[in-house]
Amino acid sequence: MRIVVALGGNALLHRGERPDAAVQQANIDRVATALAALAHEHEIVLTHGNGPQIGLLAMESAADPALSAPYPLDLLGAQTQGMIGSLLARTLHDALPGRPIATLVTHTFVRADDPAFARPTKFVGQVYSRDLAKALARRRGWHIAQDTTGWRRVVPSPAPERILETDTVHGLLDSGTLVICAGGGGVPVTADRDTGALTGVEAVVDKDLTAALLAEDLKADFLLILTDVPCVYEEYGTPAQRPVLDATPAELRRKGFPEGSMGPKAEAAARFVERTGGLAAIGALDAAYEIVHGRSGTLVRPDLTAG
Repeated sequence: MRIVVALGGNALLHRGERPDAAVQQANIDRVATALAALAHEHEIVLTHGNGPQIGLLAMESAADPALSAPYPLDLLGAQTQGMIGSLLARTLHDALPGRPIATLVTHTFVRADDPAFARPTKFVGQVYSRDLAKALARRRGWHIAQDTTGWRRVVPSPAPERILETDTVHGLLDSGTLVICAGGGGVPVTADRDTGALTGVEAVVDKDLTAALLAEDLKADFLLILTDVPCVYEEYGTPAQRPVLDATPAELRRKGFPEGSMGPKAEAAARFVERTGGLAAIGALDAAYEIVHGRSGTLVRPDLTAG
């Protein structure tokens, strides 16, 4: 079975943890352990988030006195693909001896007129108090918004239209390679109408929506979205919280999950199932094997009564 795994950024750097390399390496050791059993039995394409990491790089770039202007988000996203991809590849190499593994810096085409550029919603970077977030926003020209634990920077998140390296990923899979790609949703680029020349844009594409598109293009059987909760919950964080263990795309959408947290994951799972007739699931990293085998997580399945 061909499985596209979308690994949440918080699985690599948990909320409140110091963004040290050693901390991220320890978390990635857990990733390798969780995915090794799946990789022994199935074809794996691994994507990953980069919210905490790109936020850290953006903050460092904005504060660097040697720069006349901060590095743009597209280049910072490329840096995170290299860093996280290298950590994942090295650790999976040790966990899967003899298995070819490749990390591919990936570009995602987006529309220059996407309305998301006028409405930043994608959280990046660390959590701040309200006062500090507002001060940083004034000083650095950021947009900020409140998430579940505090205030964070938000940036545009245009919809992924096409992944430029899909054919290369196909070739690597055909050779038996475990591929790490589309990190952070891919480097967002637009194309000149006349020349086709690519230009990076100041945005971060949602990695779950990119993973869903990639899974569709690769004709994957299963989209597995791994995060820091065991399943999808209605009324999350309230006394009325209850698990959603099984849903069709329409049922999942009707629950109206927040745009800044579970919403993109639910939408990505729903899109993949609707467009391919395959299966998707959302759940915790440590239960990856159990999720694929139907023993954990939230399963998103086709609606066999529709049409």
